[in-house]
Amino acid sequence: MNRTDTLLRLKRFRVDEMKRRIASIEAMRVDLEKKLRDLDDNVTREKQRAGDSDIGRLAFPSFLRSIETRRENLKTTLKDIEREHAAALADLSDSFQELKSLEVAMEQQARRLAEMQARHQQARMDEMALVRHLRKHNLRTA
Repeated sequence: MNRTDTLLRLKRFRVDEMKRRIASIEAMRVDLEKKLRDLDDNVTREKQRAGDSDIGRLAFPSFLRSIETRRENLKTTLKDIEREHAAALADLSDSFQELKSLEVAMEQQARRLAEMQARHQQARMDEMALVRHLRKHNLRTA
């Protein structure tokens, strides 16, 4: 295995790693969004329960403040994850471009090598044809 093959494998690994990172970030984002929806559902349920008793009506505002604090924390975390997601997408794009440029360079190198071998082979065939022609011509004149 030569140096370019190793470099190509490294670039592919980096692209795959970035894809896995993006998938885990997206999973975290989905989980946080689910938690936000659960908080909203929880507030709705507790609001109904609070209306049923006097103690519930007294405790509901403090419950609501704690839920609002949790909601704000979740939204802040969600914004951080979205920034991380955008950065990961940019890294993936860069890694993918590096991989493609290396693949294109390797393809061009392989094409040039094949063309050089074809020219060398054609030159050998031309030389053999010339030698055969000269031998044939020498036999006629002799």
